[in-house]
Amino acid sequence: MYLVCGEALFDFFSETEANGPASQVNYKAIAGGSPFNVAVGLRRLGVESALLTGLSTDYLGRRLQQVLLNEGVSAQYLVEFDAPTTLAMVAVGANGSPHYSFRGEGCADRQLSLAHLPDLGPEVRGLHFGSFSLVVQPIADTLLALMQRESGRRLISLDPNVRLNPQPDIELWRSRIATLVQYADLIKVSDEDLELLYPGVEPKAIVEGWLGNRCQLVFLTRGGQGATVFSRQHGSWSLPSCPVKIADTVGAGDTFQAALIAWLTEQQLDSVEGLHTLTREQISAMLEFAIRAAALTCGKTGPDLPYRQQLN
Repeated sequence: MYLVCGEALFDFFSETEANGPASQVNYKAIAGGSPFNVAVGLRRLGVESALLTGLSTDYLGRRLQQVLLNEGVSAQYLVEFDAPTTLAMVAVGANGSPHYSFRGEGCADRQLSLAHLPDLGPEVRGLHFGSFSLVVQPIADTLLALMQRESGRRLISLDPNVRLNPQPDIELWRSRIATLVQYADLIKVSDEDLELLYPGVEPKAIVEGWLGNRCQLVFLTRGGQGATVFSRQHGSWSLPSCPVKIADTVGAGDTFQAALIAWLTEQQLDSVEGLHTLTREQISAMLEFAIRAAALTCGKTGPDLPYRQQLN
């Protein structure tokens, strides 16, 4: 089992017609949040998963719980709170990239405290951390404590997935990411994230600093330009993206992340020790699998992550 840690929310996608009245805005609400998507994506790719998050007892919180149940994500680590569900208002740009506005202050998925840290059994092979739960309190310090506790004991993956709407303090993001990368074995990051965190700095320089810690692999996604992998043992190289008619890119990064973990699990290499044994050819196969999976998500509207049979 892989334990994914972070937020669960509803994305509200604007569906307003161009010539419609200004007084009317139509929305389509879809369950999401980067960690929520990764947990669902893992199950769809055949990997047992669980989500550690706070869920509201309100109507939308119950819907989130039902989605997880329907997808087969374990409810073992869900914690209920009498607080609202986070809402993310999403407008999709002409190139398919999403623009977010969050309504999350005081919401359920932020409420996890140190008292809610779970004991983990041997069935939990690894943990994934990502997105704005890394920097909003009290959950941010809770997740940091969990990562510190489990680092070296289980495979740890990290995706900064920088979102400045819920936390606009970029210095806080930089400080927290600089701490978290010390405990991760595998990091996935987008070129957009790096530009926000370290504008004008060459990605290679940043990644080499991360690889100076315990991290073995860093995957840098570049949208339509494909992706680059940086390996401590084997150097760096890139693969192109898959041709696809883009509907939007919502959930593509989460699909990429879930596919990396799923590939390792299928190869029985989903451990700290397994990551150290990877050959260059295996890493290339892992990267290619993640690129193909992400392309499938880009061809659909919203975070509709692929099933394993679609990648055969």
